[in-house]
Amino acid sequence: MHITNISEAKAQLSALVEKVLAGEDVIIGKAGKPVARLVPYKAVRKQRRPGALKNEIRIAEDFDRLPEDIARAFGMEEQ
Repeated sequence: MHITNISEAKAQLSALVEKVLAGEDVIIGKAGKPVARLVPYKAVRKQRRPGALKNEIRIAEDFDRLPEDIARAFGMEEQ
């Protein structure tokens, strides 16, 4: 475990990150007391559950129809 103060941590951040990547914990202190710990980031992936929103979402019947005023604004008016 590597212990450092805030000013040293600011100046040596890249080196401290390399230590973390190598598996070492880094403790950052202020006024001689530990205040933070640098550890590797581990993403948590939730298992996807197909159909989780079944019966929760409704698509309107006119979903694919463009309103007349918007169609006119895009020069797509029907003739």
